Amino acid sequence: MRRSKIRPERERGAVAVEFALVAPLLLLVLVAIVEFSYFFNLQISVTQAAREAARTMAVTNDSGEAQAAAVAGAPSINLAPGNVSLSGACSPGTTIEATVAFSSPSLTGLFTPSLSVTGKGAMRCGG
Repeated sequence: MRRSKIRPERERGAVAVEFALVAPLLLLVLVAIVEFSYFFNLQISVTQAAREAARTMAVTNDSGEAQAAAVAGAPSINLAPGNVSLSGACSPGTTIEATVAFSSPSLTGLFTPSLSVTGKGAMRCGG
């Protein structure tokens, strides 16, 4: 009976030591998940903005309106019309391409200080 009483006293701090070893790894995984989610949301927003710009350019053939549509198509980010580039003027049967580039600081700065994403969209003109 004396042994069972001595054994728990020797192992008393084992759980705290194990937690101290595992907790930083778990926190690192959690931060990585949050950073990746933020990056993925940026990528989706920029791609949607490029699609909206290409669609609007294909329908209206107005680059100013296409850039405004790109800005409106990504409300969750601070996109400027200067971030939107179009491949040229639209004529029936051709394909217009819109490219949107955006940079943002990362949430934590743990893995990288800033994130740069590019989205592309294409649409057939007059079709």
